[in-house]
Amino acid sequence: MSVTDDQLIQEAISASKNSYSPYSRFPVGAAILTMDGTVFKGANVENASYGGTICAERSAIVSAVSAGHRKFKKIAVVTELDEPGTPCGICRQFIVEFGDIRVILFSPTTGKRMDSSAYELLPRTFTPAHLDQHGKYKEK
Repeated sequence: MSVTDDQLIQEAISASKNSYSPYSRFPVGAAILTMDGTVFKGANVENASYGGTICAERSAIVSAVSAGHRKFKKIAVVTELDEPGTPCGICRQFIVEFGDIRVILFSPTTGKRMDSSAYELLPRTFTPAHLDQHGKYKEK
């Protein structure tokens, strides 16, 4: 069974309820779909040492990679903003690391949605292919 965009969005909404965001009070949830149809969820986890904070997008990707996945179809990200919130710069780079996957941004507050791709969100991106040009990149 294939996971629809709406189902992936619902998984991201569910993940946002697990957000640990006592400082910003800005919960974010993400759900990423692997090529084999598995969904991994992530929520933002803040830290009093702000640099230690991890965003929902990276949380979901790290969960998937930790389970052995490297190929993804799409990721859904939800925020409580009126307009769909876009990933921060480091999350954009993190997503691009795994290719030009579809990115679905959604606001459960208003129901507004924005569809994009990783490369649209981070144009002129730096990818593993750049390292491969110099023989430095070898995927396991």
